[in-house]
Amino acid sequence: MLIRLGSRGSRLALTQAAVVADALRSASPEVDVALVPITTAGDRDRSRPFGEIGSRGVFVKEIEEALLSGGVDVAVHSAKDMTSSAVDGLAVGAYLPREDPRDALCGADGIRSEMRIGTASARRRAQLLGLDPTLRIEPLRGNVDTRLRKRNERGLDAVVLAAAGLDRLGLADEIGYRFDPEELVPEAGQGALALQVREGAQELVAALDDPETRRRVEAERTCVSRIGAGCLAPVAAHHDGEALTALIAAEDGSWIQRRRGVDPEAVAAELLAAVP
Repeated sequence: MLIRLGSRGSRLALTQAAVVADALRSASPEVDVALVPITTAGDRDRSRPFGEIGSRGVFVKEIEEALLSGGVDVAVHSAKDMTSSAVDGLAVGAYLPREDPRDALCGADGIRSEMRIGTASARRRAQLLGLDPTLRIEPLRGNVDTRLRKRNERGLDAVVLAAAGLDRLGLADEIGYRFDPEELVPEAGQGALALQVREGAQELVAALDDPETRRRVEAERTCVSRIGAGCLAPVAAHHDGEALTALIAAEDGSWIQRRRGVDPEAVAAELLAAVP
């Protein structure tokens, strides 16, 4: 049996897809796996801010289209890149066990006043400025290797990346500081790999599903989906196993609202009611 895995073509994406391929072969030795690299809108346009390209989903839309058309059988996504709302005809058949969900500071061992920090994320920008309004946040696009290289080329003090991606690429030594999730609330789904399939084909990957990761990530995505329906500000959500912490902020960090609770819908409603 051949399973075609659709994935972005970056080094990190292909590394993640290879992990999934090995897991599928281990679960079912009769399975053969082929990797199908797919270029997304976020890969083609590496200069404009994500919000101008289409914000959420810029790294998954083309892969989802290939899945719907039958070009691939399973889509491998970083769960944080997925839209928070479900796509008709598709389902998340499995979440692999979550790795480190935290954001990582590369180039420094902590935040200092007036640092120049690179990130393309409005969520990270807002929270960093909330921590210290003297920081100079500079836009920085590209894959992990590109952003690490640009930090040196542009003389930035640091860049902020997802810790899990650095760990998966063997670049943990680049990390000077891992932000506590209560300090910098991660993107919903950060650190988790999601395996998306056509509705009805969940059995292809069901053996790989980690129930605890699913419970936490689905709570985060539910909260962000509810917030997204009524707010365009940067949002974040992280479930620590006991409860959910979610956040809405101004892009310049001038105001930040956080709420914590066990019901993602209720947490989202409280946040929306608190928006200035």
